[in-house]
Amino acid sequence: MATDDTCCTRKGRGRPKIFDRNAMLDKAMMLFWQQGYEATSLADLVEATGAKAPTLYAEFHNKEGLFRAALDRYTARFSAKHRAALFCEEKTVEQALRDYLQALARCFAGSDTPAGCFLINSSATVSASSEPIADTIRERQTAQEQTLLTFLLQRQLRGEIPAQTEVKTIALFLSCIIHGMSVSAREGASVDKLQQIIDTTLRLWPLLINE
Repeated sequence: MATDDTCCTRKGRGRPKIFDRNAMLDKAMMLFWQQGYEATSLADLVEATGAKAPTLYAEFHNKEGLFRAALDRYTARFSAKHRAALFCEEKTVEQALRDYLQALARCFAGSDTPAGCFLINSSATVSASSEPIADTIRERQTAQEQTLLTFLLQRQLRGEIPAQTEVKTIALFLSCIIHGMSVSAREGASVDKLQQIIDTTLRLWPLLINE
C-alpha cells in the first residue's frame, strides 16, 4: 500500500488546517467501492471523509472528479501491487499467475476492503446517465486485460507458452475468471472459496496453452 500521503494547507479563520488528500481519497474510495458510483451521494462522501462540501468541491470540483481521483488511488494502492506480483521474472508463468490471482482473491474477499473488485463493482452499478464514468471504468478494465496480455506475450517470447498459442484468448479467459471471482466475493465467497477457483484454473493451464 502506498504511504506517500499528500498534505495540503487549507486557510480559514484561525489556524490553517492540514488537509490530508490521500486519507480523504482512501475513505472516498472505500465508500465508492462498497456502494458504487450511483448510490454514493455527496452527503455520504462528506460524512465518510469528514470534509466539508466546499472543501470537496474546491479539491475535486464534483462527485465525478472525486470518483476519478479515488479510482487513481485504487490503481496506486492495489492494482500496481497486483501487477508487481504478476511481472516477476524469477517465477514460472504458472507461479506468477497463481500469485497474481491469490493477491486478487485476498483483495476481493479479505476483511480490509469491501468485497469484490472496485472496478467491477463500479461497472455493475453505473447507469447510462453517467456515461463518462462508464467510459473511464471500461478503459481501466481494458487496461487490466491488456496487462494480462502483455504478461502472456512476454512469457511466450521466453518459450514458456507455445508460439502457436492464441494468448489473446487466454487473456480474455483469465479476465472472465477474475470477473467471476469478484462477483463471487461480492456474494459472500471467502478467500478459501476463491482459492478453489484459482486451483481449478491452474489445473486447466496445460490445456489452455496447448489448444
